[in-house]
Amino acid sequence: MERTLSRPEASDAVGDAGWRFLLGTLRTSVRVGSLAQAAAAATRAVATCGSDADGHLRVDLRPDQVVLSLQSLDRAAVTTLDAELAHRLTAALRDLGLSTEPGTVQILEIAIDALDIPAIRPFWKAILGYSGEAGADGPSDPLVDPAGQRPAIWFQPMDRPRDQRNRIHFDICVPHDEAPRRLAAALAAGGRLVADDRAPAFWVLADREGNEACITTWQGREG
Repeated sequence: MERTLSRPEASDAVGDAGWRFLLGTLRTSVRVGSLAQAAAAATRAVATCGSDADGHLRVDLRPDQVVLSLQSLDRAAVTTLDAELAHRLTAALRDLGLSTEPGTVQILEIAIDALDIPAIRPFWKAILGYSGEAGADGPSDPLVDPAGQRPAIWFQPMDRPRDQRNRIHFDICVPHDEAPRRLAAALAAGGRLVADDRAPAFWVLADREGNEACITTWQGREG
């Protein structure tokens, strides 16, 4: 019977298949040599998922790679079926001489600090043409691009007005085993570690002028 997987369950279920769990999705990248090869890989992926493709699979084609993501869209979560489909896709693509490689996958979120989230959320929903996720469209819930192409927006509650502080910052969600490399690269590029007390859920970094960004993973969170 299909059931929703917890974060650790989702990660463990596909780690050996070349997929990674990121923000309620399973993702992988497939290197290709042309757009024609990318289309062939996408066609095989859709055929492999069969009748489950429309409700679970998303495909981004480029001349050099195909990015595949899996999520049970009616739940906005990863289920046992998504994990099963990931393994089936890995095997099917291997038959084409292609491999699933999670190292380059990531998801960008934009976080907006707010004193009154329900008061500002409708503005961002309207101006971006965004929507809530399935089962999560409350007055303080995140907003997502219905086409799945642009960054998600989430709202961080403020307890008091804070002058001279960023009200918007980037969250870059990466595979959990990619986070140390990404952190080291950001620091080597002149970044500064602001806080790591919530790691490995997230590390807060800043550039030389104090503009903040977070490297995030699924780890260190509930469920």
